[in-house]
Amino acid sequence: MAAVTAALIGFFALVIIRISAPAMAPLFTDLTLEDSGRIVKELDGQGIAYDLRADGATILVPKAMVARARMRLAETSLPRGGSVGYEIFDKSDTLGTTSFVQNVNHLRALEGELARTIRSLDRVSAARVHLVIPERQLFARDRQDPSAAIVLRVRSSLEPSQVRAIRHLVASAVRGLKPERVSIVDEQGRLLADGVSNDPGGIAEGLDERHTALEQRLKQQIESIISSVVGPGRARVQVSAELDYSRIQQTSDTFDPESKVIRSTQSREEAAQSGEAQREDGVSVGNELPGGNQQRGAREREAPARGDANKKSEETVNYEISRTTRTETIEAGRVKRIAVAVLVDGVYSKGASGDAAYQPRPKEEIDRIAALVRSAIGFDQKRGDQVEVVNLRFAEVPGTPPITEDGWFSFLRLTTDDIMQVVNLVVIAILSLLVLLFVLRPLVRRIVTPDESTGEVRTTPQPAPSIVPQAGESASPAAKPNLDNPAARMIEFAQIQGEVHQQSIQKVGELATHNPYETVSIIRQWMHEKTA
Repeated sequence: MAAVTAALIGFFALVIIRISAPAMAPLFTDLTLEDSGRIVKELDGQGIAYDLRADGATILVPKAMVARARMRLAETSLPRGGSVGYEIFDKSDTLGTTSFVQNVNHLRALEGELARTIRSLDRVSAARVHLVIPERQLFARDRQDPSAAIVLRVRSSLEPSQVRAIRHLVASAVRGLKPERVSIVDEQGRLLADGVSNDPGGIAEGLDERHTALEQRLKQQIESIISSVVGPGRARVQVSAELDYSRIQQTSDTFDPESKVIRSTQSREEAAQSGEAQREDGVSVGNELPGGNQQRGAREREAPARGDANKKSEETVNYEISRTTRTETIEAGRVKRIAVAVLVDGVYSKGASGDAAYQPRPKEEIDRIAALVRSAIGFDQKRGDQVEVVNLRFAEVPGTPPITEDGWFSFLRLTTDDIMQVVNLVVIAILSLLVLLFVLRPLVRRIVTPDESTGEVRTTPQPAPSIVPQAGESASPAAKPNLDNPAARMIEFAQIQGEVHQQSIQKVGELATHNPYETVSIIRQWMHEKTA
């Protein structure tokens, strides 16, 4: 009885504690040991109950205290993520620090802030940033470019676009840092991005992404059009696009002879005269005498002029012909060819037996679907595009439409935590009911209800009393038990047992009174036997 009672008390105490225990929710996950220690210390100081999981990496608190605890921890800049940010400058003992220490602290703060920003991404669980910023030397013409190295611990593989986003994020936060100078490595040692200046891999990755994005976009457009005709899930589309990855740069000069403009004009005229008149141009005494020149001029005027006169005119005109210079750069990623394959299911109708009967679609409908596909992709026959639409029966039979949540289910909108809490309460209630029905109820019934099969009450077995009432004692009619009533028989046996015990004690007392020495010897003998 005592063991069963203790077990029941312990069980119901466990049930009450389990039901009354508050629902725990994660406060922070993926914590470092330093942050876990600081957060636990703050929670102890605030008197908030908590639970540690995953060797301290996850801290659980009561669900109603999550927002309050996070706001209080944010006041103390927790969690810090194992890195130091700009809070390093919040200290007041920086008056006597040197410029070298200030520069180192600034670099540490910048690395810590970048690591925190990168960890805020969905797929990144931890990050470590190393910056190399060369100092500017005085009177130095050459300047080294800064560089960065990042180590990531990711939950799943990162896409090339996400890697480029991290590189540009870090490059934008550091002055003079180029995205090509950022190296990224994951926790398994795989190189996600190298830090060389000329990164041809980045261009190739961009073209691959463009190729995939083009195929996905065309596929979605075609599926949306066909699904509106044949129904959702009754068509399969595959698009293959061929791109030209060559980068071409062309320069051409075009001259138009019809459109000419006078640029410059140059004119030149020459006149010449020749004759037989005899000129006295020599030096003589007569020429040197006073008046000699006048006499010579008069003679020349009097003499008739004989000879030829020549005149020459020359004109040069320069024309400017129109010229067009065109420089064209054709970037990589041009579409060379597009091929589309469309598989369309047939039509299903109920047969005589109630099963779905398959019927192929008519050729006119297939042709119209092919025309829609050509229009959607911008079909160009000269480019070599190809579109194939085939009607075949799918392996799976069209299923029933999905059941939408209406009524109370859509109104409640139970979350996973709520469902688990309800399941926990239901299990505890079922266990409590089973204990009450199969343990506590039979036990109480066995204690209260007498054994009717034998007609006796469960008591300690005693030897049958052979006691005859004393002389002068007469049994009163009221003392006579009613043998048909079990309770009366129990009372009778209890009275008889009490009288037997009383008479035995009385006889022992009389024996000790009349024979004290024999009584002492008997008691000594009993004591000797007990010690032996």
